[in-house]
Amino acid sequence: MLSAFSHLKQTIENYHPISSDTWDIVKQCLTSRHVNKGETLYAVGQQPTSFAFIHKGLIRAYVADVEGNEFNKNFFYEGRFPGSMSALIKSETSFLGIQALEDCEIVEIDFKKFRSALFTNSELMRFHIHYLETHWLLEKETKEIGYLQFEAKQRYLKFLDNYKIILPRLAQFHIASYLGITPTQLSRIKKDIKNKTYQHM
Repeated sequence: MLSAFSHLKQTIENYHPISSDTWDIVKQCLTSRHVNKGETLYAVGQQPTSFAFIHKGLIRAYVADVEGNEFNKNFFYEGRFPGSMSALIKSETSFLGIQALEDCEIVEIDFKKFRSALFTNSELMRFHIHYLETHWLLEKETKEIGYLQFEAKQRYLKFLDNYKIILPRLAQFHIASYLGITPTQLSRIKKDIKNKTYQHM
């Protein structure tokens, strides 16, 4: 079984190969740790200094309104990199909260060290470009446009397609929060889809 560091190296190389020298540089930025279910990794209103790589587990990113109501913005699973990137880049407090939905094994990545390495190492720079193109341009843009255009039922069907790999691991209220609807509305949508499926059988 892969160790957390080996998993991270393999994931990086899925986007662009790196040399052993580059990996040695990356390792200087890393710390492995366990995060308990329900634990907040990066809190709203705090200034983060790192982001994470998930070796095992499931994590959500959420925002909260002035009344303390939470709204899920994204879900991260094995092989992904949760963090409040805008807060890290701007050296500001975060409007995003990052919380473990399961017991997690993660690698924390020191942002300043990693960013410094990015600007001096062409292999890491290429990895970063490929990762951003895949997840922050192509994937994120498609999701956001779709969710603006679609009604709640269509958003749910799109959610099933985008997150099918982790669907059994997510509580219904977390899915409803992501879709911007109540758990009761989600139940109605699921019932409607089920009934229409039966009608076409």
